Amino acid sequence: MAERRAVTAAELFDAIGAGYEDAFGRPPVVDRALRELRAVLPPQARVLDLGSGTGRPAAEELTAAGHHVTGLDVSPVMVELASANVPGAQFVLTDVRTWSSPPESWDAVCAYFPFLQLPRADTEAVLAKIARWLVPGGHLSLVTVPMDAEDVPVEFLGHPVRITSFTAEALRARVTAAGLEVLGTHSEVFAPGKPGARPEEHLLLTARRPE
Repeated sequence: MAERRAVTAAELFDAIGAGYEDAFGRPPVVDRALRELRAVLPPQARVLDLGSGTGRPAAEELTAAGHHVTGLDVSPVMVELASANVPGAQFVLTDVRTWSSPPESWDAVCAYFPFLQLPRADTEAVLAKIARWLVPGGHLSLVTVPMDAEDVPVEFLGHPVRITSFTAEALRARVTAAGLEVLGTHSEVFAPGKPGARPEEHLLLTARRPE
């Protein structure tokens, strides 16, 4: 039997839609990430949310806290859902690899699982862009599934995808090489609330652009 073609990130999240929020909407490590980020943000901070998905919980909670959030996503379905869920934020249909922003234009960038379908070189390039986009002292809040994997075929909620990631140590090294200071990491196991979805490790990495 021929191997099924792996779907792109846009195809995947167009197909999953709100079902992603049902299964993965509130991993505890993302709640922790948002608590820590809110604690260090200045009032009315400018926050860029990469891979903003349905807008929940990140854009929704940050907007409710009085911050100005712009979310980027490659999925038209997700952008439509997020715009309806969080009308106080702005959502842009785009690929972060080609999207541009002026230097020092964001107080924080949050990136909760957007890098898992990017080649390693692309992730490294985006991390360098984030370092330029952050104001001095600005924060990066990043959550991923840490592993030594490159273009590995897997099933995700019934869809064939190809996953790439870094170990915790390798990710820390890439973030540092991009010009950011790693403040800390936190890891825990998450059990998705979807039949057939396996428990997985979630890694929170926090970093800042030096003053």
